[in-house]
Amino acid sequence: MNEFSFDNRDGVIWVNGEMIPWRDANLHILSHGLHYGSGVFEGERMYGGKIFKLEEHTERFFNSARILGFEIPYSMGDINSASVKACEANNIIDGYIRPIAWRGSEMMGVSAQKNRINVAIAAWGWPSYFSPEALMKGIGLMTAQWRRPDPATAPVHAKATGLYMICTLSKHEAEKQGFEDALMLDWRGLVAEATGANIFFSFDDGKLHTPVPDCFLDGITRKTVIEIAKSEGLEVVERSIKPDELHGANEVFITGTAAEVTPVGKIDNMHFVPGQICRRMMAAYEHAVGKGK
Repeated sequence: MNEFSFDNRDGVIWVNGEMIPWRDANLHILSHGLHYGSGVFEGERMYGGKIFKLEEHTERFFNSARILGFEIPYSMGDINSASVKACEANNIIDGYIRPIAWRGSEMMGVSAQKNRINVAIAAWGWPSYFSPEALMKGIGLMTAQWRRPDPATAPVHAKATGLYMICTLSKHEAEKQGFEDALMLDWRGLVAEATGANIFFSFDDGKLHTPVPDCFLDGITRKTVIEIAKSEGLEVVERSIKPDELHGANEVFITGTAAEVTPVGKIDNMHFVPGQICRRMMAAYEHAVGKGK
C-alpha cells in the first residue's frame, strides 16, 4: 500500500454523525453509490482556519441530493458544524474539505428506494492544484473527446459523482498528451468548462467572457470571480462561445475551489500569455479568500 494514499492516513473522518479513525472510514462493496453513481459531493477550501463560502457549499450539497432524489438526513447547520469539526480534529488551518453523501447497500439494483443515505466529511492539507511552474506560464488544455451532456439526459446541475466519469477520462487523455487538463465542449459543440473548473476569456473588447452554465455547474468560485470582476469595473459577458472564437482571445483562466484562479497558457495549438487581467483576478481572489493571512 502507498503510505501516502488517501486510505492510509492518520486522522479522523466524520461519518454518519461521529468521528472515526481515518483508516476505518470504509463502505461496503455493494454500496449503491459505488455501482450506480448515486452520490453527491462538495469541494471546499479552508484558508487561515475559515472555510470559504461554507454556507453556499452546504446549500448546493443539499440541492444536489434533492436533484438525485434523496434527502440528506442532517440539517444544513449540522453539516456546517461537522465540516468545521472535521478540520479542527485533523488540525487543518489551510486545507480541503470533502463532504459526500451516497446511497448504501440495503438494496442492490437500479432501484434503491429503501437504501440508507450515508454522509461523510473528510478534511486534509491541500497544496496548489497545479505546479508553481504551470501557474507561472499558464496550464495547457486539450479539447476533450467527451462532451457535457444535454440537460435532458443527465442531472447536470447537481454535483453528482457519476457526472465526473467523463471528466476523469478527459483529464487522463489530456495528461497523456502532455497537457494539464482538458477543455470540454457541450453537446452542441459550444465551449463549456474544464474537467473540474469554469473558464473565462478576455478579448480585444476588454470584457470578461464566460460560457452560460446551462449544462454544467455554475461554480461558487465562478460566481465569486464574476462579483470581483464587476467590483473592479470589468464587464462580464455570459454567453455562448464557439471554439473557433478562441483564436481571438488574449487571456484565458479557469476558476474552481481546487484550481482557484489559474491562468491558461495553451489550448490545443493556440497559445496565450497570462497578463494583467489574469494577475488582477488572481490577486483579488486571494485577497477575497484571505489567502496568506
